[in-house]
Amino acid sequence: MVPVTVVWAYRRTGKFAFHVLTGSLEADPRTAGVPIEFGNGVEAVVAAIRQALARGSRVLVGWSFYSPDFAALTKELQAVKARLDDPRVLHVAGGVHATAEPEATLRAGFDLVATGEGEAMVRELVLALADGGDARSVGGIASLQAGRLVRHGRAARIALDEFPPFGPAHDRFGPIEITRGCIYACRFCQTPYFAGASFRHRSVENVRHWVAYLVGRGFRDFRFLTPTSLSYGAKAAEPDLAAVEALLAAVREEIGPQRRLWFGTFPSEVRPEHVTAASLRLLAKWVSNKALILGGQSGSDRVLAASERGHDSAVIERAVRLCREHGFVPHVDFLFGLPGEEPGDVDATLRLMDRLVEHGAKVHGHTFLPLPGTPFRKAPPGSLTDEVRRRLRAMASKGLLYGQWEQQEITARELATTRDEA
Repeated sequence: MVPVTVVWAYRRTGKFAFHVLTGSLEADPRTAGVPIEFGNGVEAVVAAIRQALARGSRVLVGWSFYSPDFAALTKELQAVKARLDDPRVLHVAGGVHATAEPEATLRAGFDLVATGEGEAMVRELVLALADGGDARSVGGIASLQAGRLVRHGRAARIALDEFPPFGPAHDRFGPIEITRGCIYACRFCQTPYFAGASFRHRSVENVRHWVAYLVGRGFRDFRFLTPTSLSYGAKAAEPDLAAVEALLAAVREEIGPQRRLWFGTFPSEVRPEHVTAASLRLLAKWVSNKALILGGQSGSDRVLAASERGHDSAVIERAVRLCREHGFVPHVDFLFGLPGEEPGDVDATLRLMDRLVEHGAKVHGHTFLPLPGTPFRKAPPGSLTDEVRRRLRAMASKGLLYGQWEQQEITARELATTRDEA
C-alpha cells in the first residue's frame, strides 16, 4: 500500500463540497486515516503538497468550483503546477462545471475530472492511488488519452443517509443537505442536470442525528440545503406538508426554544406556488426566520413559460401578499436578461418588482448566466440596458434591491467568451 494524502484547493465558494467529501472519507474505515489538508491559495496548496511528498505520499489535489470561478481556479492550478509539477501529484476537478464541461476542464490542465456526485467516488480514487492502480479506471472519472476525451461511466447517485453532511472529525461544518436533485427542470439552472430531475431526501431520523451532534458541539444556528425547501419529503410537485412538519418538529425538539432554526431562507428558497396559508402557518410555528426567499425570476409570463419555471407572475404576487399577511418578509429572486426577453418582458418584470416592493417585499437581483450543462448554455449572456441599470440602481439606493447583479453581468460575458473560445 502506498500512503496517500488529500489536499483540497480550498475556497469559500466551494467549501461545503469539500466538507461533504471530507465527511465521506472520515466515515469509511478504509479511508478514515488518510491525511486531509485544506490549502487556501496557491502558496498553501504548494506547501501542503511538498509536505506530503516529503512523507513519501502520493497526493490527490481536489478542486471544486462553479462555472463563474473556472477561469480563476484554472490560473491557480497553473500557478501550482509551475511551482511544483510532480508525477506523484494528481489534480482532480469536480463539481457542476467540471461535470458539464469535462473536456474543456481537462484541456485547462486538470489531470482528471470527476463527473457527478463525489462522495463514493473520492473514496475509490484514494483507494486506487493507495493500491498503485490507475485512477482513470474509477467510475465517474474522465480523462484525456491520446488527446481524446475518455469517460469511465458516471458516478452513481448516492442516498444521503449513507454519508455525513459534513466533516466532523476535521471540524468542517455547514448546512445539512436534506434534499438533492430537483424535479423542476428550469432551463437556466444546473441543479437538475447535475443531481438528477428527482428528489432524494435525507430522512428525519438522520437529520435529527446530525442536529443532535451539532447541539453537542455548541452550535446555536441550524440551516439546511435544498433546492426547494417545501419540497422536503415530496416525490412530485405537490408539497408534503406533513413531512415538512415532521422534520421541523424533530429539529426543534432537539435544539430547544433558544437555538435558531432557519428554513426557507439562505442557502435555500421557497417556490412561490408552495406559499399557501397552510404552509406559512406551519413555518411560523417552528422556524426562527421572518424572511423567506422566493424564486420569482421574471414578471413576464412568456419568459417564465420559456424558462419552464412552472408558475406565472400572478403566483409570485399572490405569494408575496400571503407572506406579508402571515408576518414574513419575502425576498424575491429575479433574473435579469433571460434568453428571449423583449422590451415588453423587461417592462413587465420592472412593474411586478414595483408592485412587490409596495406590498413590502425586497428584490434579490441576479443577471442571467449561460451556465454549462443547462438548456440555456448557448444563449447570449444576460445584458441590461442603461435605463434598466439606472432603475435597478435607484431601487438599490433605497434599500429595496440587493444582490450581485452588476458583477454577474460582467461574469456572464466572461462565461460566454470562454464558451465561444472553447
